[in-house]
Amino acid sequence: MHPNPAFHTASRTENLAFARDRGFGVLSVAHEGVPLVSHIPFVLDEDGAAADLHLVRSNPIARALGQPLRAVLAVSGPDGYVSPDWYGLADQVPTWNYVAVHLAGRLERLPDAALRDQLDGLSRASESRLAPKPEWRAEKMDAEAMARMMRQIVPCRLHVEAVDGTWKLSQNKPEAVRIAAVGHVEQGAGQELAALARMMRDA
Repeated sequence: MHPNPAFHTASRTENLAFARDRGFGVLSVAHEGVPLVSHIPFVLDEDGAAADLHLVRSNPIARALGQPLRAVLAVSGPDGYVSPDWYGLADQVPTWNYVAVHLAGRLERLPDAALRDQLDGLSRASESRLAPKPEWRAEKMDAEAMARMMRQIVPCRLHVEAVDGTWKLSQNKPEAVRIAAVGHVEQGAGQELAALARMMRDA
């Protein structure tokens, strides 16, 4: 995470809400001296104590989970380039604004019996974002086909022990200078630039 404390003002509640809303991140563990990384959807519980996820059985992280592992789930948000020209101040340098939350803790494999409930929870969380579309449910699948697909994945849980967030939104600049850059950022280079611009206005 960025070391500047100016970018670490979001509360634990705000960081958890951001991660819960995104529902997708990069899971990273170290096993026998080797970094292992996987991009995964997840469901974070209401109090932010646990994130449920699943992995393909052949995933190196799943194969390493004979015992729990220390892990970090990195959840990224909007990001964009900021040109020093946009500040209207002398002696500025290029930078990149972004929002990211890290959930760190202990990753364990759950019993296979937990998989169906976990999958139902993930699909409910995702389908709820598509309302008023009728919710897709696993019952729509042939039971044998569903069982065959479930045999290929394993349920896991990250027990969240630490939460850290970087909200780098030019809040270390004077307000007028930050606002001057907002309009340029929205038309610039990056991802989800309209959302990033809104966050910069509100920083």
